[in-house]
Amino acid sequence: MVDWEIRRASAADVEAVAQLRAVVLRADLERLGRYDEHRVRQRLRDGFAPAHTWVIEAGGAFAGCVSLRPAEDAHWLEHFYLARHLQGGGIGAAVLRGLLEQCDRDGTPVRLNVLQGSPARRLYERHGFTLETEDPVDVFMVREPAVPAGVPDAP
Repeated sequence: MVDWEIRRASAADVEAVAQLRAVVLRADLERLGRYDEHRVRQRLRDGFAPAHTWVIEAGGAFAGCVSLRPAEDAHWLEHFYLARHLQGGGIGAAVLRGLLEQCDRDGTPVRLNVLQGSPARRLYERHGFTLETEDPVDVFMVREPAVPAGVPDAP
């Protein structure tokens, strides 16, 4: 696996993240007839929250990002993008595992949505996400917190 690290995002990261989103989602959005070169970037800009976002760097260079946004009944995993040349090498799984461990300690469910037909869905399923609902474009998934080892189930 490539050497990588994760750091808190800043407002200055928004354009790099918007560009990566456009590249990573393009094939799936085109397949779904939903790709719009401007809109794919603007939606990220409109929803970018550095306080809940981390940047992934590999070999000292920008490589991806992920957001974990708190909501009333869960955290939302959002904007999880990794440069194509680094996908499948274990970085995404390691980042996801770390975030889920944090949510497990807090007892917080995690929700996300993934595009229909996206290979990312397999990653989420391997980490315990299950189908909650879906529509022609999006698949909404949830993962309940795992019970820490040695903790008895509640009655």
